[in-house]
Amino acid sequence: MGIRLQFMVVVLAGFMLAGCAEDMGSDQHGRKVTAEQLQGQWLVINYWAQWCKPCRTEIPELNLLNEQLKNRQAQVIGVNFDALQGEPLREAADSFDIRFTVLASDPAQRYGLPRNDVLPVTYIVDPKGALRERLVGEQTAEGLLSKLSALQSQE
Repeated sequence: MGIRLQFMVVVLAGFMLAGCAEDMGSDQHGRKVTAEQLQGQWLVINYWAQWCKPCRTEIPELNLLNEQLKNRQAQVIGVNFDALQGEPLREAADSFDIRFTVLASDPAQRYGLPRNDVLPVTYIVDPKGALRERLVGEQTAEGLLSKLSALQSQE
């Protein structure tokens, strides 16, 4: 194989791998979630666990918020604190009646989210992918919508 051909193969492989980096993993139903699907939106990223009592009362509020955010370039994203994958993640999300997207892969590194040892914790990320707010403790749909609206008005 000539040097030019080797170079082209390496460049092509690099492009293919770069495309994989844009993959956010799958959701609780095994559907692929791409960075493109989340790009340009405000994200309300909530960490929850089955053993977290406040999470149980917060999830219905997050379901309500996600409905209120439709057609507003914003959405709720869940992340299981215990890093459940596959069927255990689906079962846990179903047991909480979670109706928003739960990522099987933690997006903390992508968005620069600090690790938190207290649950629940919610982060608000702007459309450029920058962390704008960290909220520790149980949240309400009304409170999160108010916080999100205030941040959006600063844009």
